[in-house]
Amino acid sequence: MMNKRWIPFYGGLVFLVCSCSNTRYLPDGESLYTGAKVSVKTTGKTEKKTKNIRSELADLTRPRPNKNILGLRFKLWLYNIAGHPKKETSLMGRLKYKLGEPPVLLSDVNLDYNIKVLQSHIQNQGFFQSVTTGDTVVKNKRAKAIYKVETGNQYRIKTVGFDKDSSLLSKTIDSSALGSFLKPGKFYDMGVIQTERERIDGYLKERGFYYFNPDYLYVTVDSSIGNHEVNLLVNTKPIIPLPAKKPYQINNIFIFSNYRLGAGSSDTTHNAAKLYKGYYIEDRQNLYRPKMFELMMLFRPRDIYKLSKHNLTLNRLISLGLFKFVKNRFEIAPNLDTPKLNTYYYLTPLPKKSLKVELNGSTKSNNLTGSTISVSWRNRNTFKGGELLSITALGGFEVQYGGQLKGFNTYRGGLEVNLAIPRFVVPFITLNTRGGFVPKTNILLAYDLLNKEKLYSLNSFRAAYGYTWKRIPSKEHQFNPISINYVQPVNVTAIYRAAIDTNPTLQKAIDKQFILGSNYSFTYNPQNGAALPKGVYFNGNLDLSGNIAGLLSGANIKSGKTVSIFNAEFSQYIRADIDVRYYAPTSKTSVWANRLLVGVGYPYGNSASLPYIKQFFSGGSNSIRAFRSRTLGPGTYLATRDTITRFFPDQSGDIKLELNTEYRAKLFSVINGAVFIDAGNIWLYNKDPLRPGAEFNKDFLNQLAVGAGVGLRADITFLVLRLDLAFPLRKPYLPDGQRWVIKQIDFGNGTWRSDNLLLNIAIGYPF
Repeated sequence: MMNKRWIPFYGGLVFLVCSCSNTRYLPDGESLYTGAKVSVKTTGKTEKKTKNIRSELADLTRPRPNKNILGLRFKLWLYNIAGHPKKETSLMGRLKYKLGEPPVLLSDVNLDYNIKVLQSHIQNQGFFQSVTTGDTVVKNKRAKAIYKVETGNQYRIKTVGFDKDSSLLSKTIDSSALGSFLKPGKFYDMGVIQTERERIDGYLKERGFYYFNPDYLYVTVDSSIGNHEVNLLVNTKPIIPLPAKKPYQINNIFIFSNYRLGAGSSDTTHNAAKLYKGYYIEDRQNLYRPKMFELMMLFRPRDIYKLSKHNLTLNRLISLGLFKFVKNRFEIAPNLDTPKLNTYYYLTPLPKKSLKVELNGSTKSNNLTGSTISVSWRNRNTFKGGELLSITALGGFEVQYGGQLKGFNTYRGGLEVNLAIPRFVVPFITLNTRGGFVPKTNILLAYDLLNKEKLYSLNSFRAAYGYTWKRIPSKEHQFNPISINYVQPVNVTAIYRAAIDTNPTLQKAIDKQFILGSNYSFTYNPQNGAALPKGVYFNGNLDLSGNIAGLLSGANIKSGKTVSIFNAEFSQYIRADIDVRYYAPTSKTSVWANRLLVGVGYPYGNSASLPYIKQFFSGGSNSIRAFRSRTLGPGTYLATRDTITRFFPDQSGDIKLELNTEYRAKLFSVINGAVFIDAGNIWLYNKDPLRPGAEFNKDFLNQLAVGAGVGLRADITFLVLRLDLAFPLRKPYLPDGQRWVIKQIDFGNGTWRSDNLLLNIAIGYPF
């Protein structure tokens, strides 16, 4: 076995060999380009910007040097050692051309071009007196470029003016001046000027100027006034096409509901279009009810053209889920005294019916392995009003072929029917949002079967009626005024009943549960699928059950009066939870991610605690990763393993608090790393004599579990495979004063590793 003292030596030797070999293969007289160094000298109040300016300028230099990991240019090394293969498809050819990377040479560097680029960029930020120079330094066949930038003073804006004349276009531009991004006293910045042109263009397009373009605007800059200041004047170009000077109204609106891409004029003839409330709808096969299109359209005849309505209407048509392609065009209506636009929508339908099959596999830290398959049948435009009917059958299993859970397999199955109607269906009221997303009324019916082999089986019936809507992509509302869930045990084995005799808390998992209530959810998510999240994410939920039934029946478990419906005591509670996340990027490839979870359930009336399916759980790959799933808490209570059934009961609670913080950084290619700390626990609202220490009290902070760990993630865009290795820092079930176990950490001890190290394998990020 290699002596540990030699590891640094051999590592350094490998690094040295790889580094030196990369310069051996260079052509005579050439040097390996290793990158650019930019030094910036600023003056006055701009000295604080030096770091940002230097970073921006360094990113502009070209070419990029060969990629390296910890200083080792591994891809270049592969390119060199592959030699000169005759075929690209050979082993060495693939090594050279697929995995390798050719050297970036000093001769590839155009110093004068880079100097011009840097000079132009710095002047565009208001450093009109800047000076940029460049040179190269070569040592041991390695070369780098050195650029020196002296910025001088950054000019500020003194005045901003808008050119005025008697035209409607000029008057409209002038009316937008209050919202200008160009402010006296701010530093001059060409990027802000470009943004100002786009702002004015958007302002005009909201007022009918459909044919206007940002390129019709220019800004004159007078830097001769002294004192490092400039005067700006916003102008329109002398020659602008006549259509761009006019605001337009909407004339006729034509909707072609079965347009085929590449089709001829027969698909867009006006002769087959029927007029419905101002819309000409071409639907020869009578596939859609005209009312649907009226609800989707935000334009009406004689409306002033607005870019926002233009985009929102397209979004609404796309979000229907009925059309594969949605195209739109405008053309000037001929022979009219008032400037008007004829509007055309071309809709290419998706197949009416489709079948989707999903198969996935999973493995857990407790050695359970499983798979799930779902088959979904979808029928679009079911009742000719854009409705989507989906029927999904689901089946899955989790098994363990060895170890303590061998034979205690879990099987799941279910059937779900959902009808989504693209509008609010409210008795006696007509509602229609005006945003870019179509509101949906959802009607759900579902049946689920859970079979825990050798233990019990449960039937679950679900039904819901509710609405989903959002006006902007980042904010979504979901409200179910009717939500019903009925859970009933159908088979409880003698083994499980014997376990209940020794651990009565197991009874909660098989209790009949009848939930009749309402729920509301609000989500704020500004990320929109960003590769590197930033800012705040929020999700809040409010769940009410049994309120009306409780008022009518007068149920009160504390006085001994409970009421049953369908031979099951209905649940009565108020449950609320929030999930707040904050993402703070620390570089272009790293982010500091944080999460706070708070959940509170208040059982009353007919219930002493929340129903089992509504309770909170802690521990697992998306929770406190140093503790196994659903084994943590409640409070200081420690669940003991049942000696007969050899399984852990799921520990649940009415109250939950969880805090997570994680630093994520890219290591190389698609591999990311993470370091994290998790803390939290669950508690009961009322005392439970069977679980001492589980009740929430004023000392709850002293009952938090804490864990830490490191992780690796393979992020291939459409899939994230996550491995997290965690260990506990604080165990709440230990006696007070002994709960911190940091001093007991011993990675070299096999017993400690077996008892404390926990590997979590999961799909996706934990939050």
